[in-house]
Amino acid sequence: MIRADTRSRLTAHDLQLLVLLLSRGSAMERRRVERRLETDGPDALLDEPALLERLLAVRSLLVPSDHLFFYVVVREALRRSGVESRELADYLASLLIAFGQRDRAWRIDWNDDQRHRYLVDIVQDAEQSSGDRRFKVFAHLGNYALWLAGVFPHYIAARQVRRGGPDLAYYDTLGSRGYGCASDHALADAYGLDEIFQVAAERFPEVRAALNDVSDRVFFAGRYLQ
Repeated sequence: MIRADTRSRLTAHDLQLLVLLLSRGSAMERRRVERRLETDGPDALLDEPALLERLLAVRSLLVPSDHLFFYVVVREALRRSGVESRELADYLASLLIAFGQRDRAWRIDWNDDQRHRYLVDIVQDAEQSSGDRRFKVFAHLGNYALWLAGVFPHYIAARQVRRGGPDLAYYDTLGSRGYGCASDHALADAYGLDEIFQVAAERFPEVRAALNDVSDRVFFAGRYLQ
């Protein structure tokens, strides 16, 4: 089960890198940043407007962890789309990290034997499931719709032109449905995901657009420029 836990996984090395990047070699600025970290915690530093570009420009042995990098990337994109939830950024960063591994994006959970490549198959699975699995399938419906439409919008557009595939609105509709149904399940509250799923359901198009921006600016930077 994907959790909203990227910030809790930040290491001492990550915090040291934050201080170094934001202080830019200035001893005075470093003391100020360290005081702010001690007083306000890491969230204030993670929201610094200059942080993402400095992370992208890192060319040294001090590299960010996946958790630091993906959280900052997603948080910045969501904020520019008007979505302020840190918890949602936490969750989506975990989602990107998990779905980037092997065939995890096609599975309801790591240990699930079934693999779904199409949203309609996930919908059918949800309709035939009950209990804990029903919750996980609906969550996966939202996750997979967001993964495809958020990270690979150009692939979806190309497939629509060549094969008459569904457009982004189709993914928005089913993704919102998945998160909405998952948020209403008792397990959503038990996992601390009810509010995260509710925001994702209500604002799916904005969240998807934020990931489109991440895809173009970070994952496939320059690839689709004319």
